[in-house]
Amino acid sequence: MTPDHHDLWFLPLGGTGEIGMNLNLYGHDGQWLMVDCGVTFPRPGRVVADGTVHQRGEPPVQMADPAFIADRRDQLEGLIITHAHEDHVGAVPYLWPLLQCPVYTSRFTAEILRRKLAEFDLLHRVPIHVVDVEERRSIGPFQVEWLALTHSIPDPNALMIRTPAGNIFHSGDWKLDDEPLVGHGYAPGTFKALAKEGVAAMVCDSTNATVAGHSTSESALEKGLLAATKDAPGRVIVACFGSNIARLHTLANVARATDRYMGLLGRSLVNMSGAAKAAGVWNAEDHLINPSHLGYLPREEVLAVATGSQGEPRTALRRMAMGTHPDVELEPGDRVIFSARAIPGNEEAIDALIVNLKELGVEVITAEDADLPIHASGHPAQDELRAMYQWVQPDVAIPVHGEAEHMEVHASLARACGVPKSLLGRNGDLYMIRPVPGMRRQVAEVGRLGWERGELVRVV
Repeated sequence: MTPDHHDLWFLPLGGTGEIGMNLNLYGHDGQWLMVDCGVTFPRPGRVVADGTVHQRGEPPVQMADPAFIADRRDQLEGLIITHAHEDHVGAVPYLWPLLQCPVYTSRFTAEILRRKLAEFDLLHRVPIHVVDVEERRSIGPFQVEWLALTHSIPDPNALMIRTPAGNIFHSGDWKLDDEPLVGHGYAPGTFKALAKEGVAAMVCDSTNATVAGHSTSESALEKGLLAATKDAPGRVIVACFGSNIARLHTLANVARATDRYMGLLGRSLVNMSGAAKAAGVWNAEDHLINPSHLGYLPREEVLAVATGSQGEPRTALRRMAMGTHPDVELEPGDRVIFSARAIPGNEEAIDALIVNLKELGVEVITAEDADLPIHASGHPAQDELRAMYQWVQPDVAIPVHGEAEHMEVHASLARACGVPKSLLGRNGDLYMIRPVPGMRRQVAEVGRLGWERGELVRVV
């Protein structure tokens, strides 16, 4: 199955009909372009007290099976990573040996990717091309332009993929945040210009398509996080996603305002902050102390940011809840703030973690209980989706990055915005954008691979 020069195809192998393990293919004139290559985690199972999830012995790290394109890797011109979240970049070290293509991405994402590749002894084998916003690159028959958008991580990019058969706007993960605090912002004129040029299809994030209104700006969280911290009698531990450098900047401001020292607990947080410094997106005023020093400070002088907001086993917050963390031992009167919301499927693990914390006498504040906002989603709500459709004006809407409900609501919203046609599908379906929009169902076998004992295994 190979596209000819008249064809413009979209084929998702992961991330359509689900949230996570994104792996997308665009086909034209005998060649393919891959966008994103991410991981996911095992399907929900029974959670026990220590946070371990039991489900039929599944591997802890899973990703889309790339067999379709691995079998055609001589036709694969390159891999673009839109941003550095695990569900978009995390599978590259596992799958690149099957693909062996050049990788294109932004500076911050490249810093994260290099750290991952080094762990697999691949750093000097994978050709990484660092690109800037508004830069254009010819990758085989595809001319790709990187466009600035905002998300909950530095330097996310949308893509304008141009071919002689037509143009595709690929949104990646995004929101419209007028004050993102860290990294580049966005300009409506960028997307209005695409409409004048003509966009055959818009492949777009559906995660929050069921949410009315507009997402909260990162800049709106400082007041809520300050209020949640300033009256705490003991230590304050904030659980958030380690990739959200803007949130760390806000928490550094809160630490200064409350005369607390800030430290990071958890490997991914330390890794992300290091990448942010190397990429030039870390505020030099945001000083961190060595995590090993946190246990020696007076409790009222500690603000620690910890991994584990989703109740994952072996993360810093889980280890503190179990009394096994080497640097911090929680005590009654300490406070844990969840500056994150549950990813669907993680609710049971988070509830079990909160029970453990409360049994220690620790006060817990979640985003749902807080009087003021202490978390902001990185994905567009309905008003943002409407704005983007009004700017880009595609001929076809292709909702992705969501479960069936999210994508169906997204498609309805696109039609209400005047988009002539929406195509709804799932992983393995072939979206034929040109010459005539349509679908062929399940043309590619799809599934999951897992990483277990140093090798890829098929997940049933």
